Amino acid sequence: FYLTPPQVNSILKANEYSFKVPEFDGKNVSSVLGFDSNQLPANAPIEDRRSAATCLQTRGMLLGVFDGHAGCACAQAVSERLFYYIAVSLLPHETLLEIENAVESGRALLPILQWHKHPNDYFSKEASKLYFNSLRTYWQELIDLNSGETTDVKEALINAFKRLDNDISLEAQVGDPNSFLNYLVLRVAFSGATACVAHVDGVDLHIANTGDSRAMLGVQEEDGSWSAVNLSYDHNAQNEHEVERVKMEHPKSEEKSLVKQDRLLGLLMPFRAFGDVKFKWSIELQKRVVESGPDQLNDNEYTKFIPPNYHTPPYLTAEPEVIYHKLRPQDKFLVLATDGLWETMHRQDVARIVGEYLTGVHHQQPIAVGGYKVTLGQMHGLLTERRARISSVFEDQNAATHLIRHAVGNNEFGTVDHERLSKMLSLPEELARMYRDDITIIVVQFNSHVI
Repeated sequence: FYLTPPQVNSILKANEYSFKVPEFDGKNVSSVLGFDSNQLPANAPIEDRRSAATCLQTRGMLLGVFDGHAGCACAQAVSERLFYYIAVSLLPHETLLEIENAVESGRALLPILQWHKHPNDYFSKEASKLYFNSLRTYWQELIDLNSGETTDVKEALINAFKRLDNDISLEAQVGDPNSFLNYLVLRVAFSGATACVAHVDGVDLHIANTGDSRAMLGVQEEDGSWSAVNLSYDHNAQNEHEVERVKMEHPKSEEKSLVKQDRLLGLLMPFRAFGDVKFKWSIELQKRVVESGPDQLNDNEYTKFIPPNYHTPPYLTAEPEVIYHKLRPQDKFLVLATDGLWETMHRQDVARIVGEYLTGVHHQQPIAVGGYKVTLGQMHGLLTERRARISSVFEDQNAATHLIRHAVGNNEFGTVDHERLSKMLSLPEELARMYRDDITIIVVQFNSHVI
């Protein structure tokens, strides 16, 4: 199909969301000005999720992207639960006690998070009681463990990731008398999700990453140009340290079968993820849970098979790698995105496109025609087209949408080609997945004055 520009725009803008941090007395005291986010599905339903929330009992803002595999169930659960686990891990002992006493005596709870949600960002009502009970058990344990020390953010992030993954696993093992919930907790545990989460508090930026989504900082150099600083490392076969870590955790006899065709046990691309109990539970436990589970689970081929060379589980962890960065005035924005973006664009291009979009200053790149034989007529056409485009280059109201437009529509000259965009966006579902992945992006703009 040929899509008109308005049709392309309505597809690109369907999931966009923006949030501006409110100002007090005309002054914005936050180091975050606001954020733009958007998603473009390739899978139906989309397997990516995104979350953003302000922590109400501590200072700070949480933002995250979650990339699901083997379905969207795990990404969905992590997107609605992880921030509560992080917030609870960061709360001082007195606040935890207040919250527990309120639950105990049936009083209204202190709100912990203020969510910033798109209407399409769904929360599973049916599981909320189960999720709440697991979270409550966690904060009760934190109260009992109270050491009186203030919580280190890095430690809080690591504990929250590991604890949520543990709870996902436990809920699936225990099951639920309600058959709908029983099927839900099993779907969550047997599917998987990677997570890349930012916690911004004043000048303190922490990135907690599990898997292969990425965080990147956009820095404006003194001459006005843009550069990219990586704030996360992919946990996959391209990361030598990660391959070494996995090998260290298993006997030498398994060295050859651990990573095959760049995948964990020849099957899984990310080397860290939530859920994916097929790579964590013992074979006995997997069989017991699947056999006693609902019939729908038995019909699912994915739950039945055991990965090859499965001798010393767990092979997979949800423990995040946490990177700390102290914000500087030249740090203008942060991009969190699932691998669908990074497969199509280099971080340096991402930094330039977002930087130019946010400042409205469009540095003309010399037209690169590397290796192509270009006639003067074609060159003239390129330049005329480019001039026409500059007037409309910032038509997007949302930085994440602007980036998706480039990721999907860029041609070999690095400019958005409407025809290409139209073709890519009109591919039928079963074909779209062969050309690209789901793309989810959050662009956080920093407040240089405060920093």
